[in-house]
Amino acid sequence: MQAATPDKGEPSHRKGEPDDKEFMTTLAKGLAVLGAFGRHRPSMTLSEAAQVADLSRATARRVLRTLTQLGYVEQDGRSFSLAPQILDLGFAYLSTQSWIDRATPLMRELSERLGESCSAAILQGNDIVYVARMPARRIMSATLSVGSRLPALHTALGRILFGYLDEAEIWRRLKSQRIEAYTPQTITDLQALFDRIRADRAQRFSIVDEELERGLRALAVPVLDRSGQAVGAINLSTHSTRTTRNEMREHFLPELNRIAEQVSAMTV
Repeated sequence: MQAATPDKGEPSHRKGEPDDKEFMTTLAKGLAVLGAFGRHRPSMTLSEAAQVADLSRATARRVLRTLTQLGYVEQDGRSFSLAPQILDLGFAYLSTQSWIDRATPLMRELSERLGESCSAAILQGNDIVYVARMPARRIMSATLSVGSRLPALHTALGRILFGYLDEAEIWRRLKSQRIEAYTPQTITDLQALFDRIRADRAQRFSIVDEELERGLRALAVPVLDRSGQAVGAINLSTHSTRTTRNEMREHFLPELNRIAEQVSAMTV
């Protein structure tokens, strides 16, 4: 049988692929196309998908046709978009994270009692991904829900999770992205960000004050497994006119620590 050959114009070993004989290039290409969809690209043409995923048109076409037949992508004329079945993949992950189920009722009770939003997130690359959210008063211009992503470096959830990476990995991630100033308070200096991350790890909580959006002030603490590694983080967020940083330390921090300790104690 003749061996399969790479698509014309597409190298057999693409830049960034692991040098591993068991690495499944075809699967990686399919995941690249799925990952290309998002809030800013809810739908794409074949050409757009090929360009964003860095694939040839022929490969992108086969990937999209396969994903469509499997039910993960829908086609409308020349446009492709994610189908509801893609949620199965996300909820399959959530169902394996038992700490989320344990934290959710505690977060809901705390949010209702304090009248503030309470959220849980995990770290994915340089972003945080919300895995649970109990909204109270709306304090952000963007609507957040489970699955929403925000830049980790400018959120309390992200900074406390960054602190549980080793120092070399923190620096690698800091240098791998463009640091954007969202407000005049945003920390953009790499050394200052690194120092803040390490200081937050040492005190085991993070407060981010109007760095992502004006008026938004948030406090986060880690959820740890039995080995002391962070599996996620939970936060309380408020408007800067409603709660001072000192009040967050005095009133919010003990409440968050109580929940985190209960959840961590039951986390494998």
